[in-house]
Amino acid sequence: MEHLVKALIPVFAIGTFLVLCVGIYSLFRGGSFNRSYSNKLMRLRIVLQFIAIILIAVASFVFR
Repeated sequence: MEHLVKALIPVFAIGTFLVLCVGIYSLFRGGSFNRSYSNKLMRLRIVLQFIAIILIAVASFVFR
């Protein structure tokens, strides 16, 4: 279980970073792409960031 949690932390952190980059790109690109995906991408970023923080907290408190 410990290895799974420790392996998922970088996955969700990198996923958060990638979604953030695509969201910023859509903001600068503008147009219909921005209107269609901007809000969805930022919501996805928040969900991924939340999961990453929960995994970090679990790893720090449970697997000392």
